[in-house]
Amino acid sequence: MRLWLLRHGEAEAQARSDAERGLTARGRQEVLQAALQLEGRALGAILASPYVRAQQTAALVREALGFTAGVQTVPWLTPDSDPREVLRQLDHYPQNELLLVTHQPLVGALAGLLIHGHRQQALPMYPASLAELEGDVLAAGLMDLLAVVHPRHG
Repeated sequence: MRLWLLRHGEAEAQARSDAERGLTARGRQEVLQAALQLEGRALGAILASPYVRAQQTAALVREALGFTAGVQTVPWLTPDSDPREVLRQLDHYPQNELLLVTHQPLVGALAGLLIHGHRQQALPMYPASLAELEGDVLAAGLMDLLAVVHPRHG
């Protein structure tokens, strides 16, 4: 099982609500950089938070990869979602390779839970950071961190 965790790209500082903040031009470029790391991967599904910036991130990745299936919007990938609930929900996805597009603090806490078995050691994830995890079982403490790619700023 391979799990890709992507934090959305840089977002606007303000909108009517946090959920409505969209990507900036820089954020779109960051996401396209991250998408390059996913080229040639056999993604089974792209799951994304309903927040605008995560939806825009997932759409950019989908387009860049030519991923033919749609993005699945799920309510349990928002910033304050419980990482243990995410694990319970992921049991419903039989695909061997999944991409989750989400937010901090969830993405760092989820990675820490999967790698270390607890949430006290969150993985640092910046806007458009992409983490690659692998394991025989998608469960707390049973996944290995293969790589983390942070966006380049130049």
